Amino acid sequence: MEYRNLGRTGVQVSALCLGCMNFGTPTPEDESLAMIDRAFDMGINFLDTANVYNRGVSEEIVGKALKNNGKRSRTFLATKVHGRMDDTDVMAAGNNRRHIIEQCDLSLKRLQTDYIDLYQIHRPQSHVPIDETLRALDDLIRAGKVRYIGTSTFPAWEVMESLWVSKELGLNRFVTEQPPYHLLDRSIERELVPLAQTYGLAILPWSPLARGFLTGKYRRGEDVPGDSRLGRDLQGAMANRTRQNFTDMAYNVLDAVEELAQEKGCTPGQIALAWCVQQPGITSPIIGPRTMEHLEDNIGAMNVTITDEDRARLDAVAAPEQGIVNYYSGRMIDFKPLQHRW
Repeated sequence: MEYRNLGRTGVQVSALCLGCMNFGTPTPEDESLAMIDRAFDMGINFLDTANVYNRGVSEEIVGKALKNNGKRSRTFLATKVHGRMDDTDVMAAGNNRRHIIEQCDLSLKRLQTDYIDLYQIHRPQSHVPIDETLRALDDLIRAGKVRYIGTSTFPAWEVMESLWVSKELGLNRFVTEQPPYHLLDRSIERELVPLAQTYGLAILPWSPLARGFLTGKYRRGEDVPGDSRLGRDLQGAMANRTRQNFTDMAYNVLDAVEELAQEKGCTPGQIALAWCVQQPGITSPIIGPRTMEHLEDNIGAMNVTITDEDRARLDAVAAPEQGIVNYYSGRMIDFKPLQHRW
């Protein structure tokens, strides 16, 4: 396993981060615990979860794993706050001080730890001023509950605004950003990656396999399995964006990935993940395995080298700075008011 600086912090984290979104559902607890232990055996020291992943169950499983294996002090542990945690409570979501501080304490309990290494704002929110969010996060750092802070899926302009506000107000600043990034959407290369390289932010891409599309498991003209990641997305709020994956341009990218995989004697997913790991400005792509087999395949990408010639072939079908599928929209989120009958 390769280790890299987490932006300007100097903390050494593995070049792959184990994403824990599937833990609890659809991945059972016993298999989730085994996968965490296996990831440690393979050199991963970076775990990423969130309070909304199965409404706290993922955090509970991660906390149990770290307690059982005694590796909390050797783990860089990241979680997130923002999403709705109670469908009946209008205050149970958002980037405001009340929600952030409340959810941090609850995450600490579920994770069975005294501190969170990286506490991230899961999505931007337009009607909450960034100083409101940063002051709450700064207080958590000063209280010793959080070591570092970051963002997820923030547009480049808002990351820049947050850095300015932190400087103006003397607050701890964001040190990471977690955007979607893969061969089907390279739009972060236009502004976000250069910004991160200039100001010392780590880039932690989510969905480097485009929800499994780049593994080759979905074929032209075939139905999507209902128990797959894309299949579940097609049933929910992400249905419209998910359907964008199934275009001729997307399959042309997959064809090139599969051709390279055959030449190198590896899997298509390993090509796509190795490409992401080896792109300029990238610190640690977040893998989201559902099974032990997926985990082993993902980690195998660290043994695959992407040459300049390989990059040129992939650039020909997945142009730099372009988005074939719109994952990185930079859209800010506003929660709809809860509707009650009185």
